[in-house]
Amino acid sequence: MSDLVLEAISISKAFAGVKALRSVSFELRPGEVHALIGENGAGKSTLIKIITGAVKPDAGSISVRGEHVLQMDPRLSKALGIAAIYQQPSLFPDLTVAENIALALETGGAWRTLDWKARSRRASQLLERAGASGTSIGPERLVSTLSMPEQQLVEIAKAIGADARIVIMDEPTASLTEREVESLFQVIARLRSEGVGVIYISHRLEEIAAVADRVTVLRDGESIATKRMDEVDRSELIRMMVGRELGSIFPKREIAMGEIVLELRDVSSRAAGMHHVSLNVRKGEILGIAGLVGSGRTELAETIFGLTPADSGEILLRGERVAITSPTDAIRRGIGYVPEDRPRHGAVLEMSIAANTSLANLRRVARHGLIDRDMERRLADKFVEQLRIKTPSVDMEVGALSGGNQQKVALARWLAIDPTVLILDEPTQGVDVGSKSEIHSLMADLAEQGLAIVMISSELPELLGMSDRIAVMHAGGIRGTLDRKDATQQSILSLALGHAA
Repeated sequence: MSDLVLEAISISKAFAGVKALRSVSFELRPGEVHALIGENGAGKSTLIKIITGAVKPDAGSISVRGEHVLQMDPRLSKALGIAAIYQQPSLFPDLTVAENIALALETGGAWRTLDWKARSRRASQLLERAGASGTSIGPERLVSTLSMPEQQLVEIAKAIGADARIVIMDEPTASLTEREVESLFQVIARLRSEGVGVIYISHRLEEIAAVADRVTVLRDGESIATKRMDEVDRSELIRMMVGRELGSIFPKREIAMGEIVLELRDVSSRAAGMHHVSLNVRKGEILGIAGLVGSGRTELAETIFGLTPADSGEILLRGERVAITSPTDAIRRGIGYVPEDRPRHGAVLEMSIAANTSLANLRRVARHGLIDRDMERRLADKFVEQLRIKTPSVDMEVGALSGGNQQKVALARWLAIDPTVLILDEPTQGVDVGSKSEIHSLMADLAEQGLAIVMISSELPELLGMSDRIAVMHAGGIRGTLDRKDATQQSILSLALGHAA
């Protein structure tokens, strides 16, 4: 009997002649957290899809608890106790939390009696085990009303309820706050104590060091190394991931800031749940927005961008009071917004890179009312080069790109309007360390060119590393604003929890 709960041996896979995996091996022990890391496009997603049966390998084999699996498919994978929690939850938005959990766990024929109270009780118990106690997630809430972090907790509850022996977590903390990450780690510790093997995929190397027993590094479809976590440090992991030494992840520069570009005075929005918000951001400044999930960070961005217009207060651009009642108003006034939910709102995955790049500013690539495709491609080529988007052609669908490159396309869409204010909601969520450094460097370049940037982030190191000032939200309002030199993780968390700094 093997002491491994999962073993992938010499897995290879190619798509349209492009090698995604080259003889990659990976193993997982019971009660172990084995991290799988690498830049976007390194092969992590392909390996996970093969383990879960969504993709068939060209070569290699899979064994589960010592038993060779001839042909893995999603149903067999589930029956073998493999559960995957992806970065983008796969829930039904028009069903309740309890119904989503039941769909994943219940068996039986269509004509059977349902015990709705028992279903609700079970959902509540699983949510508590998943670390959702103390949140507003209840069995009867519609999934469409849940934030991305809340949906991830529901996915974790589903995996716990399925009594999975192998749990794959793909960027599980991408949109969680520090407090929620701690709760997730407690869940992982409970799974580990029950003998569950966890494959943990994350770009946050500090989390890898905190939670993993071993780490396997993939680069360009090949397995570079498997190490015990106590054998490697952050710099060595980065070197193995990118094949080179990497400079500062947070290349913040001291820039002489100019006039106030955007100012909010006592702004409230009932629809957004935002109350009496006052803040400003200057030319060349990066203003960080911190706060726990539900504090109103994204709602603030949506109000500035006109998605949920303000009911009262004043919004000023360069000292002039303006009415922003729709995204059209915001775009016309030079406000760009890269939202948190990339697949649904950041980019149109079914459209090409070129079409996405011009989407917010079609007049820039139009002649006599018709889109000039050559002009559109030239515009896209410019941003592909500037943002280092990895693609063979600007005609490629965005959905075929890795997550990090999709994020860059979403950014290109708004840079194409030549904004004066750019709102970035979780700009490096789910992005590998190399791309993260590039995006931060680009932010520094844009600020140096005079762009006013509002950056919403759940990552305290990112906020501390890139912001000139940090406004901390709590319960729909600004609890306090900290200068760069005064900000600490403790002071930000204190304000976010509603306390004094």
